[in-house]
Amino acid sequence: MDINQIRTFVTIAEARSFSRAGGSLHRSQPAISRRIELLEQELGIALFDRLRGGVALTDAGAALLPYATSVLAAMKDGLTAVEAVRSGDAGRISLALVGTLASDAFTRVLRKFQRKHSAVRLDIQTATSQEVEELVLRGEATFGLRYAVSQYSDLVSQVIWQDRLLLVGRSDHPLADGRKHRPIELAGERWVAFTSRRSPEAFVKFLERKLLMAGLDEPEIVPIDGLTAQKRLVEAGFGIALLAESNVREELRAGSLRIIDVPALRATIPVALVHRRKAYLGEAARSLLAMISASAPVAKPDRRSSGANRQKGTA
Repeated sequence: MDINQIRTFVTIAEARSFSRAGGSLHRSQPAISRRIELLEQELGIALFDRLRGGVALTDAGAALLPYATSVLAAMKDGLTAVEAVRSGDAGRISLALVGTLASDAFTRVLRKFQRKHSAVRLDIQTATSQEVEELVLRGEATFGLRYAVSQYSDLVSQVIWQDRLLLVGRSDHPLADGRKHRPIELAGERWVAFTSRRSPEAFVKFLERKLLMAGLDEPEIVPIDGLTAQKRLVEAGFGIALLAESNVREELRAGSLRIIDVPALRATIPVALVHRRKAYLGEAARSLLAMISASAPVAKPDRRSSGANRQKGTA
C-alpha cells in the first residue's frame, strides 16, 4: 500500500465517484481504477461497491477510511514541520470556523496575529460545526472553531467560552419591555432561523427542541440561511430570533434589536477550539492558539479531551 493508493482511496470515498476523483487528482479514470484494483488485491477485499452513477464504501472500505485519512493528515503534519524548520516558522496556517463565530472580537485576534506574524499566511474558511471537525481531521485546517465539544478521540477539543443565546425582536416589539415573560406569550410569533438543509446538526433543530421544551408546539419557523439576513428581517419586524449574544452586540448597542426576556428560553452554547492531537504546531500556530483562547469572553475555559465516540453538536 503506497501513499498514492491511499490518497486515491480517500478522494474516491469523498467524491463518491471514480471520474470526479480522477478530475481532482488530475489522473485518468482507468489510472484511478487501476490503483484501487491493486489496493483491493493487496488487501484481499473490495473497498467500493460500484453503483449506477457512483460508488459507495463497503464495510471494509468504511473501516479503512478513518485510518487512511489519518495517514494523509500525518503526512501534511510532516511537511509542515519540515517547512517550519526551513523557513523559520513562516509558512501557512489554516483555520476553519462556523461563520457566525466571526465576531468583532475574533477579527481583532486575527489582526493582532497578522501584525505579530506577518510572514505567516493565514487562510480562513467557514463551514458547519460538523464540517469544521472533518476539515481538521483531514489536515485541511490547522484549527477549528465550532459549537459544542467534538467527541473524536483524534481531536483535542477545548471549550473557550459559553455563548449566551438571546431572544431578540425589533426595537418596538411589545414584549421587549425589560420584563420577564412566559413562553405562552410568544404563541403566534414567527421565528427566523437557519435552514435545516445546512447540516444534520442545524441550529433550527436546537431551536425546535428548545421551543418544544418551553411548551410552544408547532411554531412557525422561517428558514433564513444567513445571519445578517436574519437580523435585518427581525429589525424589520418580520419575526423574532434566538441568536448568540456575540452576533447581536452591535445591534443591541444601536437599539435596532431589543431583548425579549423569556427565562424558559435562556440557554448557552459552548464554543470549542479543536486541533488534531498529534498535529505539529509550530511557534506561529501555538501563538494563534493562545490568542484565540485568551480572547474568550468568559474567564473560565473548560478543557476536555475528546472521547472515543462521536457526538454531534449544534451549528
